Amino acid sequence: MAESLKEKTAKGLFWSGINNGAMQLLNLIFGIVTSRILNDTDYGMIGMLSIFSLIAASLQESGFTSALANKKEIRHEDYNAVFWFSSAISVTLYLILFFCAPLIADFYDNENLIPLARYAFLGFVISSLGISQNAYLFRNLMVKQKTIASISGLAVSGIVGIIMACLGCSYWSIATQSIVYISVLNICLWSFSPWRPTLKFSFKPLKGMVNFSAKLMITNIFNHINNNLFSIILGKYYSEKEVGQFNQANKWNYMGHSFISSMVGSVAQPMFNQVGSDQTRQQRVFRKMLRFTAFIAFPSMLGLSFIAPELITITITAKWLPSAHILQILAIGGAFIPITALYSNLIISKGKSNIFMWNTITLGILQLIAMLILSPYGLKNMLTVYVAINIGWLFVWHYFVFREIKLSLWAALKDVVPYAGIALLAIAAAYFITGHITDIYLLILTKITVTAILYGGLMWICGSETFKESLSYLLKKTGKK
Repeated sequence: MAESLKEKTAKGLFWSGINNGAMQLLNLIFGIVTSRILNDTDYGMIGMLSIFSLIAASLQESGFTSALANKKEIRHEDYNAVFWFSSAISVTLYLILFFCAPLIADFYDNENLIPLARYAFLGFVISSLGISQNAYLFRNLMVKQKTIASISGLAVSGIVGIIMACLGCSYWSIATQSIVYISVLNICLWSFSPWRPTLKFSFKPLKGMVNFSAKLMITNIFNHINNNLFSIILGKYYSEKEVGQFNQANKWNYMGHSFISSMVGSVAQPMFNQVGSDQTRQQRVFRKMLRFTAFIAFPSMLGLSFIAPELITITITAKWLPSAHILQILAIGGAFIPITALYSNLIISKGKSNIFMWNTITLGILQLIAMLILSPYGLKNMLTVYVAINIGWLFVWHYFVFREIKLSLWAALKDVVPYAGIALLAIAAAYFITGHITDIYLLILTKITVTAILYGGLMWICGSETFKESLSYLLKKTGKK
């Protein structure tokens, strides 16, 4: 059983990495091209509205996708109730936001946001039409179909966004890109899902799902608030340019840590559920996952911080260089986000959604208070404290993990700190080795190569089992191909 679980986990991590990698690559390509054409003000205009769309999307979905997936027995009436409920909520929310657009514009002191908001918010209305279809594919493990749908949506919307940007449509091209993505995604979901809504419906099936789904909805809303906190505060107290520069940096940071979090998260919760109630085995499996996450996250995200100025300048030109300095700070915090995701997956696997929800809410409130207090002192100070709070909150997550599987803080630190230390040592050495290089292309290439060689070499010298197992599995997969 142990060997079976180990192999299943390795395969899950491998294929999840490939799927997420393809998605991130498309996002990266289209993002680079669009960023070269548009400016920080264009991205700032969209950034100031993103929080409203995300919260509305969470309210319309209301956690029912996971609730439908968790039902032991499911009927047409369940999907139908969710479909009509989501559609009704989305139309209601759109009408509210449509008439509130002038208030949003007054908050940011920008009248151009009124027509843009009313156009961009159409996205979550369209999105509601695919929630039940998405839940059907998710419940029936139709991963291939969901991947095709997502990639198709990214490809078509990316092309549309680039064409509109070239035609001088500025921030309208970004808004349209988002709407086209959702539309193509939904068309694909409807084509892959055999389920269809009917006009005869009842909301009674929702009663059995509300207790579970409501907690997820609240948690998702606070996660969106946490992730978009800076866009709101910068839009209010600074300008569209600062919002645009931050959003650009945050996009690169998100691509990095979400790739790792998604790869680990795709197998973590199912794996924890399969381990059973054996606390010793639970702890052993969790520590193995913790070491793997730290092994990947620290060199990747700290390395991203290290090469940020060169990466931003080469890919999206020097006009975005201020975002590189923001990215350097964000990426340090991003190194710890996959670890936080692993901790939260364990908590959820134990059925403790209350802990997950209140942890997220408390963190969000703490961050909001800190950012409001620090808003007069500049973006750099705000970012530094924001990252410090997120890293420090890991100790709170660990307390709850300790209560579940009795993993001591010292044991967790022994699993995490060596990888962080070795990554920092490799980066520090690469910094001094490459200090004399002036050509930007040679500099970034040398930084990456030297850091990777040093990190891998130090892993080998230190006898890291995680490194050797990962290398062995990759070589085996390559050999098979």
